[in-house]
Amino acid sequence: MLFVCYNHCTTCAKARKWLGENGVDFTERDIKTDNPTATELKRWWKASGLPLKRFFNTSGMPYREMKLKSKLPGMSEDEQLKVLASNGMLVKRPIIVNANKILVGFSPEAWENAFSSTADTLQ
Repeated sequence: MLFVCYNHCTTCAKARKWLGENGVDFTERDIKTDNPTATELKRWWKASGLPLKRFFNTSGMPYREMKLKSKLPGMSEDEQLKVLASNGMLVKRPIIVNANKILVGFSPEAWENAFSSTADTLQ
């Protein structure tokens, strides 16, 4: 399982701790130094079933500085993915990626449901 995070993010630290406490093996990837590509983001977005906007870190400075709130509605999906791939700080984190699930953001309750709703663990 891939755990995409930012090391200075307190939410990511909580998620990492949760994974450890629940015995989940994962490979960690720092989103700032190894930003997901547009191709990866597209694959994850399609597999997640979530709206593409959910992959944007709407509370981050780059999002506000680029005025993406007003620009996204007029952009194509490919343009949005290209923007996401341009800066790891634009991407909502953490992201869990495995064959069964794509989880974006951290909510202990949602993660618990995701883990218990599948016959497989997220390992």
